[in-house]
Amino acid sequence: MFAELGLNRVINVSGAETGYGASPVCAEVLAAVTALGPHWVDMRELRRAASAAIASAFDCEAGAVTHCSAAGIAMAIAGCMTGEDPALIHQLPDTTGLKHTVVLQRGHNVDYGAPIRQNIAMTGARVVEIGTDTRCVPDDLIAALTPQTAAALFVVSHHTAPSGMIDVTTFCRLCHDAGVPAIVDAAAEPEIRPFLAAGADLVITSVHKRFAGLTSAIVAGKAALVRACLAQESGLGRPMKAGKEAVIGVIAALKRWRHADHAAARAALAARLEHGRAGLANVPGLSATLVPDALSGVFSRLHVTVQPEVAGLTAAALAARLRAGSPAIIVREAPTPELLHLDFRHVSDEMVDTVVRAIVAATRTG
Repeated sequence: MFAELGLNRVINVSGAETGYGASPVCAEVLAAVTALGPHWVDMRELRRAASAAIASAFDCEAGAVTHCSAAGIAMAIAGCMTGEDPALIHQLPDTTGLKHTVVLQRGHNVDYGAPIRQNIAMTGARVVEIGTDTRCVPDDLIAALTPQTAAALFVVSHHTAPSGMIDVTTFCRLCHDAGVPAIVDAAAEPEIRPFLAAGADLVITSVHKRFAGLTSAIVAGKAALVRACLAQESGLGRPMKAGKEAVIGVIAALKRWRHADHAAARAALAARLEHGRAGLANVPGLSATLVPDALSGVFSRLHVTVQPEVAGLTAAALAARLRAGSPAIIVREAPTPELLHLDFRHVSDEMVDTVVRAIVAATRTG
């Protein structure tokens, strides 16, 4: 298929970005889609099965499948404004008579490939930013939670301000004190249960980034809000609906995840990281270290520091050279100059060897 369509092979060690097809789809999901695909199914029954699977996996009341995490954000916010009332659902994005503001810490107002504020605004809601780029305190949130507040959104992402923001537990508690639903966007996080335990009413996570599924997302949390989120499929959520393939894919992906040997998977990742580090250990001008993920702390990446005067090229030039190769190797360029991040969660041992060889070859040629 790559040859037929003129596509280049890609090894993505940057992360599960949508621009590179997120993560590879697992065999269990493909098998489930193949089994259900040729048949009709009552989508209401399938959604109930998905909700039960999500609730069981994450110890929450209910769950829904949306087309992607961005869709999940928009549908969750719309659900907070309208509930399950068909007339109000059809009214959006006209918010006349509805609670219509959504509180967002300024340090969380990110662009993840599209502005997150646009996910909010498309529902008709108005974003209320609190704090500054680098600091937000509880009093900022308390003052912004008014009778017109429909929801508050907390974003978990490497794009957000690294410090100075209100923590998720405090954020959810203050929202609950004001009677406002707290929504957590944890699209790429390896585990969402901590956010539910912190008090989030709804948590959104990407299935194609985290669970090796088809393009889809999970909205998990309070049953009434999950139902309101799904109800948007008869309104502005119609273009964002998840089909039978996505829904059965989520069920299969969660079944695989629940039965997986996570300890063995962590050990295998640790071995791949150490193998990559050892392969780059003696390359002039490079230093490679294992660094835990700053957000979750549950996995590590390989951080590669490039000394241009010794390696013969900058980190940016090295990344460009890897991207121009065959296969194209995608690495993440860090905000800190001369630093690259390598994420080995979704690659094989053979792919790690390919990445190491390509880096070594690129530095040798300068």
